[in-house]
Amino acid sequence: RCLLKMVKGNTIVPEDILSFCCNGLQGSTSPPRAREPGEREEAPGAMASPSPARNPTEVQMSQLVLPCHTNHRGELSTGQLLKWIDTAACLSAERHAGCPCVTASMDDIYFEHTISVGQVVNIKAKVNRAFNSSMEVGIQVSYEDLCSGKHCSICKAYATFVAQGPLGSKVRLAPLTPQTEEEKIEYSIAAERRRMRLVHKDTLKDLLTRSPQETELETRDGSGAVPAEKTRVESVELVLPPHANHQGNTFGGQIMAWMENVATIAASRLCHAHPTLRAIEMFHFRGPSQVGDRLVLKAIVNNAFKNSMEVGVSAEAYGQEMSVSRRHINSAFMTFVVLDQDGHPRTLPMVAPEPGDGERRYREASARKKIRLDRKYVISCKQTEVPLSVPWDQSNKVYLSYNNVSALKMLVAKANWALAREKEKVRMYTLEEDKFLSFRIEMSVCITASRAFSLLSNLRRRHEWDSHYVSAELVQKVDDDDVIYHVVSQKLRHENKPQDFVILASRRKPCSKGDPYVVAFRSVTLPTHPARAEFTRGETLCSGFCVWPESEEMSKVAYYNQAMPGYLNYVTTNVAGLSSDICSTFEACEKFLLKNKEDLISRLQD
Repeated sequence: RCLLKMVKGNTIVPEDILSFCCNGLQGSTSPPRAREPGEREEAPGAMASPSPARNPTEVQMSQLVLPCHTNHRGELSTGQLLKWIDTAACLSAERHAGCPCVTASMDDIYFEHTISVGQVVNIKAKVNRAFNSSMEVGIQVSYEDLCSGKHCSICKAYATFVAQGPLGSKVRLAPLTPQTEEEKIEYSIAAERRRMRLVHKDTLKDLLTRSPQETELETRDGSGAVPAEKTRVESVELVLPPHANHQGNTFGGQIMAWMENVATIAASRLCHAHPTLRAIEMFHFRGPSQVGDRLVLKAIVNNAFKNSMEVGVSAEAYGQEMSVSRRHINSAFMTFVVLDQDGHPRTLPMVAPEPGDGERRYREASARKKIRLDRKYVISCKQTEVPLSVPWDQSNKVYLSYNNVSALKMLVAKANWALAREKEKVRMYTLEEDKFLSFRIEMSVCITASRAFSLLSNLRRRHEWDSHYVSAELVQKVDDDDVIYHVVSQKLRHENKPQDFVILASRRKPCSKGDPYVVAFRSVTLPTHPARAEFTRGETLCSGFCVWPESEEMSKVAYYNQAMPGYLNYVTTNVAGLSSDICSTFEACEKFLLKNKEDLISRLQD
């Protein structure tokens, strides 16, 4: 009652309200302090410690995950998370625009972790750059465990919003001036991301044009392929006022949540399990929908890779009049995995696409996987960094040899390799890290490990099985274990000149039982072999062979490579199944090893 009297009399100090409430909870009945005559109200936060100026467009949202937000596993529904992300991003965009904004597109989203009930979702959104009538909003999502105090990143997203004036007219936006170093970097890269969005469709079309037109199905152990038609889902939703924003248009996040729901059902029909959404492909909203619209949502599994599947989803809207044609609102492509009890992705059944459109979707899914890998890793390479090749001389030869072998061994020891392709005896794995996409290809060969080690460590014979190699000149034999070669390879598709490399090859025999034979490669710089005009100088950061003896006559041979920018397009094309060049090259390597094993046996018999 005392509080109410002083509020009515305008004599209450604002921060005393919180103090009074807290004291009341502790059993105190002391009234809050009344403002003395002539005393001025302090600005909120005046006593707080100084902090750097915040971006005026920054919006922070914190949501406690309740049971009503979760799925059957007690994890936050991805659809609910998408609604929160869209809401926070929209509020940030409207702070800058000063008028209503609508979601135009969303870039790829990769979900790193799941969030459990009782945890807190923290979302931070701010405008990175404003263009004419559109702007890019960067969103960072993390979760907080209130009991342990642990914080963990969930995803990072980029959304494009368009400012709208009266009757849906576009509004010209004021430019945004970045202040901090981080904001300046995001501001600069936003232009490149916008360029990638604009050419996204053309990139897909170009890739499909250059790829084989026939649909090649993977060979995989296990049961037969599941017809894609069995995964088809169709559902209808009525847009009600709670589903709309303050402009009367359906929330973009609400549409994404409905799309995620039908996509999850389609994925479940393929694997007969509860899938987990790992990524959402870049998508664009093609038009708005309003309260009273009926939204028809359709989903189908387009392609199932070894450990993941792509589900295509579309949303169409229509009003009460059935005679009016449906309006295409959005199409999206979502990547799902099925996790086992240890949290590792399970092997999925194959998909048999329908003739015609089904085969087209099947091929496009492979192309999109390749493009996703390109987008995810090409932009992470810092082109302004110093060259990767290190000058070689006598003073640092021991260090370079150690660095060469240890880098390959560290790559081999990584635990998150995922089986990407399997073609007969050849298995291809990928490892996705922050800055690199690495691949490993392996097979078992009927040859002793020591003989395979001897043949593979001699780069002067590599052209006998690797068509990419033209020649390899022995430049310097450092010692019994380290040799430097000048290698000339074939022209790349986008280059007019062949590539050349100066490569340090370091060999190691097993130190103890269970260790592999190791042949490691890395680029170095030699003053006697500078870059020449007739070649494009290439670099390799970390690559090489490991050979494990499986028996007296059988060995497992594996090749590792951290893909460099100039080589990445070739790698991702093979990973996505649009080419079998790497597998074919490794099959040629097996024939080379077997042929030379037989030659050795013949010479011994003679």
